[in-house]
Amino acid sequence: MRLISTMAVAMMALSLQAPDIAGTWKGSMDTQMGMVETTITIQAGEALAGKVKVAEFEAKIENGKREGNKISFEINIEQGKLLYEGTVSGDEMKLIVTGTTGNKYPMTCKRQK
Repeated sequence: MRLISTMAVAMMALSLQAPDIAGTWKGSMDTQMGMVETTITIQAGEALAGKVKVAEFEAKIENGKREGNKISFEINIEQGKLLYEGTVSGDEMKLIVTGTTGNKYPMTCKRQK
């Protein structure tokens, strides 16, 4: 019985650490090509899945990872792979986007209501 109680407490603690990130998030980043609008749509569920629309390109989220409030994922567009890494707090997502040439761009996204 004690083992079951300990496991239940541990599972509750883990669920409290991972914020709900499902929904549509919008932001923009200043790149060498100017401001680029981005929409990230994350599906509800344990896995970090969904899609990203960046400028005129749209791609499925791949290699999505969540650990507490930290997230990371990739997308593949015509020009190559983009890597997104950052944190989520409430309705704000702060990301560093690594572009296809290795340049890094900060981006803050807000959850749309």
